Amino acid sequence: MNLIPKKSLGQNFLTSQGALNMIVEAADLHPHNIILEVGPGKGALTEKLLVRDVKVITVEKDDRLIPFLKERFSEEIREEKLILVHQDILNFDPASYGLTTGSYKIVANIPYYITGAFIRRFLETPAQPGHMVILVQKEVAQRIIAKDGKESLFSISVKAFGMPKYIETVKAGSFSPAPNVDSAILSISHISKDFFKNCEAEAFFKVIHAGFAHKRKQLGGNLTALAPKEKVASVLEQLGISPKTRAEDLTLEQWKQIAQHLH
Repeated sequence: MNLIPKKSLGQNFLTSQGALNMIVEAADLHPHNIILEVGPGKGALTEKLLVRDVKVITVEKDDRLIPFLKERFSEEIREEKLILVHQDILNFDPASYGLTTGSYKIVANIPYYITGAFIRRFLETPAQPGHMVILVQKEVAQRIIAKDGKESLFSISVKAFGMPKYIETVKAGSFSPAPNVDSAILSISHISKDFFKNCEAEAFFKVIHAGFAHKRKQLGGNLTALAPKEKVASVLEQLGISPKTRAEDLTLEQWKQIAQHLH
């Protein structure tokens, strides 16, 4: 099929067999696993998933690709090994396809421009996947794992729900067309909401948003957006955290303690 990728949909088709194999291996697939794939393109990753004897629900937004995918995987669709959904993934409801918390894995080469929204949506949804393996921009993957030792609002938000791991760099030339930057395979495992059993999620996110609101300001000053200066100082003193600390230097557990004490 001679298909010109749409820039508006962020289409960069992964063509490297090595990278495709690494994605599948990182997903730690077992027979009869349920996989949610996003943006199958021409089906290169879909094919590698199906030979692992798993059930695949693949979501494609591009009208042009639906007939091609229906024809290429007609047998798998007929045997109900593959369910092809014509929809925007950001509007996809896992529960409407019988997916429940921890019952499925996400394996996907997602468009760069939806990365943040996509990760938030599937980490926060009532029907969370148990594991997620996605291709993202290399820089984004490095930020999520805090490769430089400095946390960010994004990295802390992800770590509250699961364990991110940088699997491998995927060079720009592995795609058609080649993007302007390298990508990376990112794994987020052990996804759950257990972190919030003794910490209200809304309070936690209010605290980290306030803490990272002004990157150059010190923690004590940033948190006064949520509570009086005296209370902030008292809480930080109780926790042994200097008010001069930068938000990027706090651990996930320290953020949780601050949220518990401030609220």
